[in-house]
Amino acid sequence: MDSFSALIRTASHEQHVEAETSTFMSDLLGGRLGMAAYARYTEQLWFVYAALESTAEHLATHPVAGPFIRPELLRLPALERDLAHLRGADWRSGLSALPATRAYADRIRQCAERWPGGYVAHHYTRYLGDLSGGQIIRDRAEKTWGFAKKGDGVRFYVFEQIPNPAAFKRGYRELLDGVAADDLEKQRIVTECKTAFALNTGVFRALGEEFPLSA
Repeated sequence: MDSFSALIRTASHEQHVEAETSTFMSDLLGGRLGMAAYARYTEQLWFVYAALESTAEHLATHPVAGPFIRPELLRLPALERDLAHLRGADWRSGLSALPATRAYADRIRQCAERWPGGYVAHHYTRYLGDLSGGQIIRDRAEKTWGFAKKGDGVRFYVFEQIPNPAAFKRGYRELLDGVAADDLEKQRIVTECKTAFALNTGVFRALGEEFPLSA
């Protein structure tokens, strides 16, 4: 029988590919969109991670979600440095969430408050994605807009406290495999992973509408 981490990966594969190959992401990584689109995307991430990380502390002792709450993963301070670099010192004054982003952040908060298993689904799809595909985004952004390597503008993708991402991901998958949940709850978590990817794809779609490629 497949392990739980393998089950999650397989079940959400289709949505994962859809999110990664969205038109907006393809255009952004292909250098066809300007830095304004990258800044707007980074801004949307801020709302998502504010939802994930403002709720993390009270879940730290929860038997299901607690083991996943790791300080070395926290992204908000890095995102805030990136936004200050991209938008200037008063970046907060122009901060606005797209409706799709608000729906995504609301769902994360809802899970954090009422269903820690669902929170784990969102935690997994975000942080493991950042440690993997996020590195491709960082590399492209550095090359396209001339950010310093692993510097301001791309700090979100730099996990300074995780020297060995491959080992960290292995450990994370072991945590998933040992999650304190029965089979029915695990199935619900898998379904929530699919929801997380769909919400993420919704943000990409909205960004694509805001930054259409001129014909």
